Amino acid sequence: MFTDISPLFVINNESGWYEGWMIHDLRVASVEPKPRADGHAQFGTILPSDAASLKALGTGANTPGRLFTQDGNPPHAPNAADHFPDKQTNLVSLYLSMGTYNSQQQGDTHPYWEFNYLGTNWVHPLYELPFTGGFPDDNGALDAFTDGEIGKLQSIVPGPGPAGVANRASAVGDDPNLPRDPDKFDGDADSQREFRQRGIPSGLAQEVFLDVYERLVSFEPGVTSLEKRLNDAYAAEVARVDQSGDGIISAVEGDVDTATDGFADNSRLFLPVTAFNRFAVTREINDGLLAPRFSPSQRAWVLSGNWVPISPAVPASAGRDSDDR
Repeated sequence: MFTDISPLFVINNESGWYEGWMIHDLRVASVEPKPRADGHAQFGTILPSDAASLKALGTGANTPGRLFTQDGNPPHAPNAADHFPDKQTNLVSLYLSMGTYNSQQQGDTHPYWEFNYLGTNWVHPLYELPFTGGFPDDNGALDAFTDGEIGKLQSIVPGPGPAGVANRASAVGDDPNLPRDPDKFDGDADSQREFRQRGIPSGLAQEVFLDVYERLVSFEPGVTSLEKRLNDAYAAEVARVDQSGDGIISAVEGDVDTATDGFADNSRLFLPVTAFNRFAVTREINDGLLAPRFSPSQRAWVLSGNWVPISPAVPASAGRDSDDR
């Protein structure tokens, strides 16, 4: 994927850059009456009781297949008329980083990014969201800044988040003495592959959001704290894929060909590129967070827009890419 922006001002200050994001707006899942053995809805679905609960919200806009809205009213996408913090989108969105870049002085920028399961179709650890500055607290207030909570919890040492057991930095921190290149997703042997992944596959992140927002009956019924639901769902869904019990989905465990949670492979864990319907470019700083600044609000956005499908598709690369090493 190529992102061409003209003009884009160079960022001169320390540790600054722009970052591109593919955005997937959550949709109301299909209904599957048969639950898992533990009573939880099947992967990617909701139970009839969940669907009834969603239908009762607002004007009843949350029906299967439609864009999910937090208030049950028609979708309100981010737009220039919004005002932080009282007038914001009611959509729930997943942000997939397209990488960071800068530009020549007041010139064009032409970053290249490849969409694949080898670490790029993975999203930030969702438990960072309450500490970015745009996530509502249990009273619906966007007051992480005034409460001094921005950056309070980070994912530098990977793990299952606040609802799980924290890992030791000496065990899964950034070890300078690893006998391999750091951040190596693929390798000739599994021992060479990354085991300290901070993020999770995009489709698993969607599964977490289904627990939080749509499975109001089949997941932690009666729990209304958005942050608790998020933390509990993150730990629970990661545990279904994590086979070592450390709360981390390693490169081996998250490989598309690995069998987890009773499935023959992990293809379900990755959203296809066509599932993303919007994009944004944000102004980023090196704050240690992988989630976008002020996520999920549109604060710090430099530009944004909708994805426009082209039909018929335009041919791109074919055969083996030159960087297929």
